[in-house]
Amino acid sequence: MPAVLIAFATRCLLVGLFLPFSALDKVLNFKLATDQASQVISRRWLATVMIIGGFCIELFMSLAVLSGVADRLAALILAGYCLVTALLWKRFWNRPDFRLKGKSRGREVFWDFLKNLALAGGFLLLAFGSGAAGVERFLRHPLASSHPYRTVQGDPQ
Repeated sequence: MPAVLIAFATRCLLVGLFLPFSALDKVLNFKLATDQASQVISRRWLATVMIIGGFCIELFMSLAVLSGVADRLAALILAGYCLVTALLWKRFWNRPDFRLKGKSRGREVFWDFLKNLALAGGFLLLAFGSGAAGVERFLRHPLASSHPYRTVQGDPQ
């Protein structure tokens, strides 16, 4: 039983940014989120669609990762989502004050960008495992579960 709790807690830590926090923020501050998206996407309706799509990804893919249902594909989708959001919303290179030394709002955005990339890496590890065999297994059965809460049979838990 402790192994199952640790596996679940690990997955909670991985998706915790999205579910409940970012998804809830999109619900509670929908207009603000759409306003922020509109700064990058000129068409307001498209910015709204992007926010709704982001909410759906954050909610449903996080639930898939937590439940273990098609969790590897969900982790791959969340990795892509982290990369896209880094490129769209964490554009440190557009900040006029970006510098590595001294006070710089651009450097703060740079660290957020890197955190998104690191989170994408964590999701890719969940999707593929840490070796080439995991990538091959994913490509053969992308909708398969990783069975995250299965313990070794006969192992006293």
